Amino acid sequence: MQRWQLSLLKAFVWLACLAPFALLAARTAGLAGGLGADPVAEVLDTLGKTGLNLLLITLAVTPVRILTGLNLVARLRRLLGLFAFFYIAMHFTAFVWLDLQLAWGMIAGEIVLRPFITVGMIALLLLIPLAVTSTRGMQRRLGRKWVSLHRLVYPIAILGVWHYWWQVKADTREALVYIGILAALLGYRVFRSWQRQQRRRASTS
Repeated sequence: MQRWQLSLLKAFVWLACLAPFALLAARTAGLAGGLGADPVAEVLDTLGKTGLNLLLITLAVTPVRILTGLNLVARLRRLLGLFAFFYIAMHFTAFVWLDLQLAWGMIAGEIVLRPFITVGMIALLLLIPLAVTSTRGMQRRLGRKWVSLHRLVYPIAILGVWHYWWQVKADTREALVYIGILAALLGYRVFRSWQRQQRRRASTS
């Protein structure tokens, strides 16, 4: 693929990733149907689920690349991961700003006393070093440590789905879909690791 084609593809991914935020902004302004009866909950839900969706899409890059042979998708992983961080950080910002009204004295209590918020906060804190070290320069400086560091995306995804599961009050069907997708993505990696071990054993026997 030529450079201009890659640039065009990245521009499309930018637009696709920004679309939920643009739509949310329009709804906040009273357009596109508004935010419904509980606008704060709608903002939190939209930002959180978009971040979780992008996190799982980022995890799906490797299986898609291997199964389809489209190595190009690997070049979109960093962009998708950064957008996932953006939405999850905005989710937390909206929680502090809109839900808690910047009542800083309440924030620590909410994080400690409400387990689903604790889990979500841990996921966000683990995401920060991944976002900071996402550049090619940091990848070169860290070398093998960069790969080990960015494996944190697996526990982050687990914590993200866990956070969503715990905060669902009644209808858990959508949360179960997220659990199934995450199980498939992680299960595929376990299977690939098992395959590699079998090949190494076969080659040394």
